[in-house]
Amino acid sequence: MAQAIPETENGFWLFGYGRVESLHSLPHAHQRVPGYIEGYYRRFWQASEDHRGTSEYPGRVVTLIDRSQYESITSSSPPPSSRVWGVAYHIPREHVREVQDYLDIREINGYSIQYTPFQPAAHEGDPIEKCMVYIGLPSSPQFLGPQDLDELAAMIWKCRGASGENREYLFMLEESLKELGEGAGDEHVEEVAKRTRQVGMDRGEDGATLGNGRSIEAAIENVRSATASDRRLEEMEKP
Repeated sequence: MAQAIPETENGFWLFGYGRVESLHSLPHAHQRVPGYIEGYYRRFWQASEDHRGTSEYPGRVVTLIDRSQYESITSSSPPPSSRVWGVAYHIPREHVREVQDYLDIREINGYSIQYTPFQPAAHEGDPIEKCMVYIGLPSSPQFLGPQDLDELAAMIWKCRGASGENREYLFMLEESLKELGEGAGDEHVEEVAKRTRQVGMDRGEDGATLGNGRSIEAAIENVRSATASDRRLEEMEKP
């Protein structure tokens, strides 16, 4: 059953950590603020049987692991930094219901609503005390937990779902995080991306090309253009 998004006078904020390309990533978002949350780790530990894979060949997408859960899941000490960079999107009150319907479809495959404080990047505004975030919890059937990175990369290389290739999701996330600014990169995402490219090269395929023949660089350039456009719009809206 879908979880209702509480209606407030000013709408709500949503933290994006898997798709952070541009303001246009989310319908009716009128503000996009780069920044981070703390106390979590981003990992490719969630199966996708709809958007980036199928029931036969589930893709791999990111979820967030609470720092307090990490040790019990992995039987190892958590990494020292538990800061996850992404983007907070603001949805005005008049579009809350419509956006919830959209999110119910996009995040239906194993994600649930949680709330966390959000810290904007330098010069991007004040902290947001309550930011909504969709997380694939360990109790979800789609939660896979830790995986061998080479096996993970091989699965990402070959999987495809209704929203496109799994590797496109990975490579776009990697580049989008770089576009957020210094310090926003994610070691786990970068390592998985490196190994996924190697899978393609080992198979004699072009690691810089998506399955539809479109180059990764062309897709990344779209991210850069969208991000630059968002920044111009945000500057124009400032008083």
